Amino acid sequence: MNKILSGIRVLDFGRYIAGPFCATLLADLGADVIRIEKPSGGEDRYTVPVTSDGEGAYHMQIGRNKQSMTLNPMTEEGQDIVKRLVKTADVVVVNVPPQALKKMGLDYESLCAINPSIILTLNTAFGSLGPYAERGGFDTIAQAMSGSMHLSGTEGHPAKSFAPYCDFGTASLSAFGTLAAIMHRMKTGEGQIVEGSLLSTALTFNNAALIEESILHKNRQGSGTRGQFNAPTDTFKTQDGWLSVQVVGQGLFKRWCNLLQENQWLDDPKYASDQGRGDHGHIISQRMEQWCAQHNNMSALAELSKAGIPAGELLTPAQTLKNEHVVASKLFQSVDYPNSPGAAPIVNHPINYSKSQTCEFKRAPTLGEHTDKILNEIGFDPNQITGFRERGVI
Repeated sequence: MNKILSGIRVLDFGRYIAGPFCATLLADLGADVIRIEKPSGGEDRYTVPVTSDGEGAYHMQIGRNKQSMTLNPMTEEGQDIVKRLVKTADVVVVNVPPQALKKMGLDYESLCAINPSIILTLNTAFGSLGPYAERGGFDTIAQAMSGSMHLSGTEGHPAKSFAPYCDFGTASLSAFGTLAAIMHRMKTGEGQIVEGSLLSTALTFNNAALIEESILHKNRQGSGTRGQFNAPTDTFKTQDGWLSVQVVGQGLFKRWCNLLQENQWLDDPKYASDQGRGDHGHIISQRMEQWCAQHNNMSALAELSKAGIPAGELLTPAQTLKNEHVVASKLFQSVDYPNSPGAAPIVNHPINYSKSQTCEFKRAPTLGEHTDKILNEIGFDPNQITGFRERGVI
């Protein structure tokens, strides 16, 4: 079966998560992705270190299905190598501010001079317009500026998501945009710039709250795990653990009232809508806390499931890895990596396709593992490659 992006070459100059994971998603679909790092290795290769030589968990996940070469694109010889690579490529993925892009010769104008149909996928902190365009930034900064961190915590105590959803969300949206640009090029022959930013992703994910604030001026304060637009939506302590429960819509609320024998609330105008229930969520959560305190996780989940109410256990990472549904659904691929004390459980490509094939994961490459092979493919002989290495070009 032919993979969706077979024949598409992607140059991954990304760093940390947003750019590299965009390229990873394309690699999963069959694109030939070349990960290009500085000769000493990118900092993101060593984030969340798990191997004996300090290589990291993010690299194991995001480096999958890629080739690796090292390169210093700021040298004259490095610029020549970049130009040769660009001639062979369909997509260039980068996440650096505009000025640094120009210095690296990876701005759209420079790329088009080499390959007029190239697609440049940019991922930045704040986008290329506005007074913050040249600023660097990370996931947490976007969470903070979007209003999400304020609403995720409690009053006076903001809280961030542990998982970097702005990074992974930007990567996913940028991969979506890159696929759209590839379709456009198939129709017109034109390349283009595809641009995503951490802030635009964060604003997209928190847009409903921002719309409400703009129109109604609610000035909401954070309420921890308790939702504010419906109820009961919260995390509740049982006799042996914690559960997360979310009730949205009149049908689910009726089932919940029946289960907890609070049918009088169905006739109470305070609880007649999702928003009304959200506005009085502290009352509803308090009642749910009382119910959960009479159950352990297993019995509570059994009764909630029987009643058709969405709920799940609050799991530690160790428990998540052993969860019966996670295991039975085969959501991970076990991938070995050099110098790792154990195989890495890499989450599958996040979308299933009924007709198209995705890759069985190849482990993330060691630093520069494919440098000589790639340089040979674009016309450099072994002596030249040795010289590059001696001069610090690769």
